[in-house]
Amino acid sequence: MEIAHTPMKRCDLLAIEGRIDSATAPEFERQINDLIENGRKNLIINLGQATFISSAGMKVLLASLKKVRSMLPAGDVVLSQVPEGDEVNLKENFDLAGFTHLFDFYDSDVEAVGSF
Repeated sequence: MEIAHTPMKRCDLLAIEGRIDSATAPEFERQINDLIENGRKNLIINLGQATFISSAGMKVLLASLKKVRSMLPAGDVVLSQVPEGDEVNLKENFDLAGFTHLFDFYDSDVEAVGSF
């Protein structure tokens, strides 16, 4: 898994490439927690190049969402470019886990940035 971080004025973009599983989820969580501890509370997670997300990765996203929403003023975690194709369909994982109502999904990073 590779994570590219792009800080912006009102949010941070994390673009994920590869697998988010039990082996890589701790690094994913560490990077997100570092941002939150530094006061960055509006996060965009771009999953366009992600090939897999396990329950460990979903747990990191949910924990991050809870943390930033409990801050004053509240932050948010939104998802962009979540694959829905035949080969890679991560959106289905969110549907099956019942997470689609918890996160806002955007087709592009520009739309996601505009949500803040």
